[in-house]
Amino acid sequence: MVSVTAGHMAEQPSPAVAAPTQAPPIDERLRPISPLRRFLGRPEFGSLSGTVLVFVLFGLAAGGSGMFSAEGVVNWGTVSAFLGIIAVGAALLMIGGEFDLSIGSMIGFAGMMVAIPPLYWGWPLWLAALFTFGLCMALGAFNGYVVVKTGLPSFIVTLAFFFVLRGLSLAVSVLLTGKTIISTNGDAVLRELVTRDPLFEALFSGHVLTGLFDTLAKAGVIGATDAGKALAVGVPKVVVWWLALALGGAFMLSRTRFGNWILAVGGDPNAAKNCGIPVARVKILLFVLMAACSTLFAVLQVADAGSAAADRGLQKEFEAIIAAVIGGCLLTGGYGSVIGASLGALIFGVVQIGIGYTSIDNNWYRVFLGGMLLVAVLFNNFIRRKVALGRR
Repeated sequence: MVSVTAGHMAEQPSPAVAAPTQAPPIDERLRPISPLRRFLGRPEFGSLSGTVLVFVLFGLAAGGSGMFSAEGVVNWGTVSAFLGIIAVGAALLMIGGEFDLSIGSMIGFAGMMVAIPPLYWGWPLWLAALFTFGLCMALGAFNGYVVVKTGLPSFIVTLAFFFVLRGLSLAVSVLLTGKTIISTNGDAVLRELVTRDPLFEALFSGHVLTGLFDTLAKAGVIGATDAGKALAVGVPKVVVWWLALALGGAFMLSRTRFGNWILAVGGDPNAAKNCGIPVARVKILLFVLMAACSTLFAVLQVADAGSAAADRGLQKEFEAIIAAVIGGCLLTGGYGSVIGASLGALIFGVVQIGIGYTSIDNNWYRVFLGGMLLVAVLFNNFIRRKVALGRR
């Protein structure tokens, strides 16, 4: 009995040793990212830091000079808004992997096209503005079509359009009016036309929130005239357009399919094409949008100044690109922020107007632009390598 039991026990197989379980490999895409690291990796982080720094510096240097009064804020806010309008278009185009060096020439050309028909042919201003938007957006589409179909760098194509549009502005204005600057009684005539065109005036001329500003002036919150009216009339329409474009562009880029297409096309156009994204259509539409932003700049400038000149918009293409780069847009495309570009434009406006409130020579403004461009490129590259991409 004992032997049988022992034999039976001897025949029992020994229990198998369980193999150690291996943990699944960690997917780098699923690793947790802290809120601070996510914030530092945002493309507009550099421009936000620069904005805070600029406000602190000018707050110390010109805090008591009236720069931050209601009138001062309106002054540098207006300058920032004009640049911000074209910076939005430039940022989206750069994120899509392209450049447009004809922005400034488009501004001068569009300004003459808005001013000449009402003054010399009797057109209503709203019709002249509509005609100018259609013409300039068609030129932008042709610009993009040439880039897409020829495969040439947009730098070269738009540089050619830079000279073509500037030459057209001069030649057409001389041919039709005999001059390149519509200023002889132009201010009074154009302003009178604006007041007689309620649609144009409602969209492009004047200010908003004037009643609120007068109320604040009567309460002693902001400066007032002897009659009790606010020294700062209100918020200029150009600021409203800038905010609308910046918010709309940011929403489109982050929340819509077309925004994803822009990022994909700028990152790798071949991969985007293989995924079914209409690369050519996206690029052409971005050039059209850039032309529309340049035209809006020109229309608002004509409504504000009451005159037009063929040489306006000089070097605005460089300022728009610098604002976009400060805002986090990469020169290679596929990365950037509309809000960051708008903050870059705000930095420009604050510095350009703020220098006048200090004892600093205005000639240093251009030095600042070049320095900001270099610092922004280095800073954005450092942030992307150390934070966004997680490299050491």
